Amino acid sequence: CTYFPENVNLLFKLYCLAVMTLVAATYTIALRYTRTSDKELYFSTTAVCITEVIKLLLSVGILAKETGNLGRFKASLRENVLGSPKELMKLSVPSLVYAVQNNMAFLALSNLDAAVYQVTYQLKIPCTALCTVLMLNRTLSRLQWISVFMLCGGVVLVQWRPAQATGVVVEQNPLLGFGAIAVAVLCSGFAGVYFEKVLKSSDTSLWVRNIQMYLSGIVVTLVGVYLSDGAEIKEKGFFYGYTYYVWLVIFLASVGGLYTSVVVKYTDNIMKGFSAAAAIVLSTIASVMLFGLQITLTFALGTLLVCVSIYLYGLPRQDTTSIQQGEPTSKERVSGV
Repeated sequence: CTYFPENVNLLFKLYCLAVMTLVAATYTIALRYTRTSDKELYFSTTAVCITEVIKLLLSVGILAKETGNLGRFKASLRENVLGSPKELMKLSVPSLVYAVQNNMAFLALSNLDAAVYQVTYQLKIPCTALCTVLMLNRTLSRLQWISVFMLCGGVVLVQWRPAQATGVVVEQNPLLGFGAIAVAVLCSGFAGVYFEKVLKSSDTSLWVRNIQMYLSGIVVTLVGVYLSDGAEIKEKGFFYGYTYYVWLVIFLASVGGLYTSVVVKYTDNIMKGFSAAAAIVLSTIASVMLFGLQITLTFALGTLLVCVSIYLYGLPRQDTTSIQQGEPTSKERVSGV
């Protein structure tokens, strides 16, 4: 997908969804390997920052190809990036919200059992569906709503790991944990759908929008690098612990990020969620072969639910490449037909 036409067909959408799913699954396996190997552990904050830089460079390159010549390319950057501080601010919203989401997820995991966190965090799937309905003026059929909650349950079962007793007593605040998970879920749904709304509310190039978002993303992640690991990075260096596998993880994250924006542009955030769920299933199956993970009954049942939900959601045919302009009532939009 080096150049993406505005008029896309079903085959193109399926291709992008398939690539996004495979990249996400491979990324999960590679990331797990780099974080569990016996080599020096790299700083994850620096990897996230470099990923934003690479996504920005790739988007600039694709925009240059899309515009066709250097003059139009410079004009596009001048008009949409350098000369549009308002648009840059608009695209900084998802970056800031995602930063809040990541911090809230960490806070929640520190104050809840892993199993409880695992289950409650999957509420981001129906939350994204609700944000899609309310923010994009879109309707979902009852069958689609059923498939969304079925997917939520399937992901929970696929990722389910029985709690194991340990001798370490950790002081936790469940109320704070649930509050943090609620904020994280809302941030996840809002940020994704907000970006989709920005993409589909104008004719501005997808790659211009990506450049605008990644510029703010670099700033946000640099702040994260400084606040989280600033002292250690000053002592050990920005690229401490980097190996070829770490660079592979960064490359996969960068390519996956670009394909995610394409999927959001030409399908929707709910389909992105279904793709992510399929990636979880694939990466878990790969973990069985690579890391000796055992298949359980809950995993098999969860995989079945994920597959059935993907099929059910795809049954109703609806154009999601643009935002509907009608004004159905809130009840109609939430309940569907």
